[in-house]
Amino acid sequence: QVQLAESGGGLVQAGASLRLSCAASGRPDSTYIMGWFREAPGKEREFVAALRWSRSSVYYAESMKGRFTISRDNAKNTVVLQMDSLKPEDTAVYYCAAARLWSDRFYLWSDLRKYDYWGQGTQVTVSS
Repeated sequence: QVQLAESGGGLVQAGASLRLSCAASGRPDSTYIMGWFREAPGKEREFVAALRWSRSSVYYAESMKGRFTISRDNAKNTVVLQMDSLKPEDTAVYYCAAARLWSDRFYLWSDLRKYDYWGQGTQVTVSS
């Protein structure tokens, strides 16, 4: 059982940066994929980025490459999403999620149905 808690959201102006953190309890291991998703008002939840716990593999949604960076701090059991050059269209609730997934086929990492554990979400609002 893994429990997740996001933090770091807020209201910022376009062009600013935010750093989201996801604290994971239950000690995930290398069989887990840790992902970030986001859900904007009136839109479906979409994949942002994911990494394999305790490994170097990372995967980004194409539209997120270059501005978003996912990383982990194993000592703190934390997954971080660094978001730079934020745009108003990045406004959404951001969710951290965990999946027990052995496959390294990245298309599976972006499928939210593969994720069994979710945090409560953190609101990110970017003003123009």
